[in-house]
Amino acid sequence: MNPPDPLDEPTVARLLETSWLGRRHIHFETCGSTNDVVAAEARAGAAEGLVVTADEQSVGRGRMGRTWHAPAGVNLTFSLLLRPRRAAVEIPPITLLAGGALAQAVRALGFEARLKWPNDLLLGVPGQGRKVAGILTEATTEGDRIGHVVVGIGLNVNASDFPPELATKATSLFRAGGVPLSRAQVLARVLGAFEHAYDAFQARGAAAATELWEAHADRGTRCRARIEGADVEGVTAGVDATGALLLRDDAGELRRVVSGEVLPIDGW
Repeated sequence: MNPPDPLDEPTVARLLETSWLGRRHIHFETCGSTNDVVAAEARAGAAEGLVVTADEQSVGRGRMGRTWHAPAGVNLTFSLLLRPRRAAVEIPPITLLAGGALAQAVRALGFEARLKWPNDLLLGVPGQGRKVAGILTEATTEGDRIGHVVVGIGLNVNASDFPPELATKATSLFRAGGVPLSRAQVLARVLGAFEHAYDAFQARGAAAATELWEAHADRGTRCRARIEGADVEGVTAGVDATGALLLRDDAGELRRVVSGEVLPIDGW
């Protein structure tokens, strides 16, 4: 039996140092998807800063329709509600912003954390990390403006085992550090880093997101991406102002990757 590791509203509230993020917090022992709960709250008029957490999700999802593996009560699965005041074109880099804030928080806990474009957090040396967290950002539009943005984060905190298909690809803070961590304390640390980063994004726009992501990026990793219908191999070289991945191909040309899968050739 795992020892109790509460993530309820009073426990988290005692640890928060944020001004607005997480000051309204809804916790579930079980729910379908925290992203779906936040989206429903947003449609009902909920204010920016709502955080929804769950000990277990029955239909938790990741990018490109994948299922997010999260055993009950040992990891963090949570979603945030944002109502950014920036132009719609600046919204996609919020995923990078969330990754940068997450990397900051995890590094402050003493881990070697790096970011893989566009939404993965890795632990380990550059180019050889294992995935410890993923981010799923979903936005709605109202005419020519953004109605709301939901940022969902899954962070492996105290998981000790993974399914065979993930055993060589995933890790947790517990497996990397050997010591169990309080999920509430980790959440409070992440929310503090994200609030600071998001305030900068509101003031400066996409540059705040790309600069923060670049500070923690797993650069120089050889990989393969599909660009304009063709497979291109090269080395990661950061992101551009829009948040697209820059890949330096074997001819030395910088190529932009705006969507799809980036597959490792060495590492990851």
